[in-house]
This record gives sequence, structure tokens and C-alpha cells, in this order.
Amino acid sequence: SERRLMGIDTALHNWFPVSGSSASWKTGTSAPSPFGAATATGPVDYDAVRQELKLLMDNPSWDDGSLAPILIRLAWHSSGTYDKETGTGGSNGAGMRYATEAADPENAGLEFARAFLEPVKAKFPTISYSDLWILAAYVGLEHTGGPVIPFTPGRTDHQDETYWKDMSYGRLPAAEKYLCPHMEGTKVGDSLDESGKVIGWEGLCTHVRDEVFYRMGFNDQEIVALLCGGHVYGRCHPNFSGYAGPWVENPTRFSNEYATDMLEDDWTFVGHDDVWLDDYGAAELRPAPGNRQFVNKKLGLVGDDEPNQMMLVSDMILLWDDKFRVHLETYAADSSRLKEDFGRAFKKLTELGCSF
Repeated sequence: SERRLMGIDTALHNWFPVSGSSASWKTGTSAPSPFGAATATGPVDYDAVRQELKLLMDNPSWDDGSLAPILIRLAWHSSGTYDKETGTGGSNGAGMRYATEAADPENAGLEFARAFLEPVKAKFPTISYSDLWILAAYVGLEHTGGPVIPFTPGRTDHQDETYWKDMSYGRLPAAEKYLCPHMEGTKVGDSLDESGKVIGWEGLCTHVRDEVFYRMGFNDQEIVALLCGGHVYGRCHPNFSGYAGPWVENPTRFSNEYATDMLEDDWTFVGHDDVWLDDYGAAELRPAPGNRQFVNKKLGLVGDDEPNQMMLVSDMILLWDDKFRVHLETYAADSSRLKEDFGRAFKKLTELGCSF
């Protein structure tokens, strides 16, 4: 409704220092959270919260007309900090409300997701931010044809930033960590080996597998399920992550297209200076300076009818690593299996570190 959209606009206005200005997020910085640390006590009508969240999901003013992708990302990033050895991190606490965790470069742009949910928090003040962020993602998945995940409430919010003394940046996956860097004045393609893989991809694979997902307690099958189900949603923004474009043709509906396209499409490694993409109607696939990604376009092949799509190098390791690839092929062949396995893995992700 118009009143509902006005409430969202108000939340966004309160977030940014100047009305209509995007100066803070365009530089990738994060302002201190304007959201309160305390949650009112009392019962929560989770069914009513769920209904309110459903009313938010379709929003023609945001990206591809849906808030579901960015809300799924919010839940993922708030949960993906968990460390099984120390028991720190995870969705319990909603630490991204505070400046330090919000300023993690991997969280750039998520201030929008948090602001979109603020009117819901104001209407239901007894729900914790931690529970709200996760429930919003579950509703988003269900609303877009994804798995229906049973929601377990009981997360509590950090009351201040003292929790951060046991935390650090680097727990969320980085798309190009340990890769051969692109040297100024050289071609992006010079970073590829004879088989078309990025030099250093094995180190990136170790980062994703060992430093990120094994650290949380996931196995290879769960890792591939999470990436295949999660990266079917939304798009990258050069002013947030530095990367650009959607992974799939329809980034607001659950599918196994991420897996099938990765296996079946031809992918070209590009950087910011690949201006030929502009002439091909694919300017949206050109990453920010210093960043590199794969795109489903080929220099010299003008006028193809393929939708603009990209893959991060950290996506492509699923294709290049034999242990990952076997699961990628399984999900490319069976969308129902992906839906079931992703739902199970996402529930596990969003409950890591919770005491209920």
C-alpha cells in the first residue's frame, strides 16, 4: 500500500544523512546503526509478523521488483560469521546493527535490507532483530517458490558491541581471495591458465571450503546446495561488492538455473576495462575497477539472445573442483533435490550458535 511504502521510505530516510542521497553506501562505507539495541519484552505473534513480511516482498522500486533476494542475503551474512570452535558469531545477536560488523566490506548494501525491515520491527517491537532477519528470509524464500522452512524463534540481540572482542573480519567468503592479482597494464585473460581457470583458484577453493564453510561445520554437499540455492537470487552491484549483474535470468524465483547455466554456458573472464560489454548491451556486467568476474558473453559474438548473467570466481570453483562438481551436476539434473537440500542447509546455517 502507499502507506506501507511511505513507512519504508521513512526508514530509509532516517538511515541516510541527506534526503535522497546515497553518498554513504556508494563509497561502500557504513554509517552507525540508527536502530535501537533493545527489544521490548512480551509475546510475539509470529503469524502476524509473517503476514506483514509477505506484504513487503514485492517492491517494484527495488532491483528486480522483489526484496526477497536482499533479505535472504541479510540472513545469510548475519549467520555466516559462525565459528564452531569458539562458538562465536551466527544469527543470534544481530550484530550488524552496530557499526563494526556493518562495516565489513562483504556486508556493503545490507543497510537497505535492515532499513526495509524497520517498519515491521516498529509494528512488532517484541520480536528480536535476530529472529526478524531470519524469518524475513524464510518468508522471502517461500514467497518466491523456494523451500518452506519451519521457523524456530528464540534468538536474542546483542545489547552492545562488546561481543566483537571475540570476532574479526574475514569470516564471510571473499570472491577473489588468494587469486593471482590482475596487474595494471596487462590483460585480464593473462590471469587464466591453459584450461581457462584463474591462476590461484585452488587457494580460493581452500578459502571457501576450509576457512568459511568447514569452519561453520558444513560438508561439501551442503556447501554446493547453499551456493546453488542462494546465488539463484538477486544480483551484484558495483557500488556494493564491486561485482556486477545477476547470476541467473530470473533472480527473483527459486530454481536450479545457477547450476545448469554454470555447466552449460560459455563463460568469459572480464574486468572493468572490458568496455566491449557496453556495446553488446551488457554494461551491467562490467565490474568495478580492480574486480574480475565471468560473464556469459563472448567478444566477437554480437547480438546473441542470452540474458546478461555473471559468475564470480568463487562460484566457478564449484565447476573446477572435482569434489564440488559432482554435487553441482546432481543439482543441475534435479531441481527438487536442490530445493530440499538447500532448505535443510539454509535452516542449519541460520540456526548455528543458537541455544534453542
